[in-house]
Amino acid sequence: MNKIFCIVGMCGSGKSIACDVLRDAGWHYIRFGQITIDRLKEQGREITEENEKAMREGLRKKHGMGVFALLSLPKIEEFCKSGPVVVDGLYSWTEYKILKNKFSENLKTICIHASPEIRYARLAQRKSDANDTETRMRRLTEEQAQKRDYSEIENIEKGGPIAMADIMIINEGNLEELKAKMNRLIS
Repeated sequence: MNKIFCIVGMCGSGKSIACDVLRDAGWHYIRFGQITIDRLKEQGREITEENEKAMREGLRKKHGMGVFALLSLPKIEEFCKSGPVVVDGLYSWTEYKILKNKFSENLKTICIHASPEIRYARLAQRKSDANDTETRMRRLTEEQAQKRDYSEIENIEKGGPIAMADIMIINEGNLEELKAKMNRLIS
């Protein structure tokens, strides 16, 4: 079976860039957050931070904390047949346990870490991109980012997968430094 890397970390840490490096290297890509976006679109609801939070937390309340892993399992299994897979957006401890139990040693978690101060500055400087249909790179104020951090830690078990990461990459430099670290990891 091929490798599965789950990229974990807080908002603005550099998870999307890390995933992009793997995608560019030919890895299959699965984003748990796309389930939220797709559900909002199906319901004709606007894609906003507030609606996304309500959808994420609502799905977890209704179907359990492992819902995003369970919904993504068939796609992960299919992709594993033809190459390595990167999973973006593994948040909850329950999701982690589901994937770890299913894929065992083939699954590795990679935590991308940056301090809140650095992450909040990055998030405030992001350029909104109308072409970003995945909404991976949304601009957030410091207040919005801190509120999201607290919500993700308190409501969706985000700390567990970060604490149990197999590899920790400190990303407090520039984009090129993070890309170089990711390329060293996959080589």
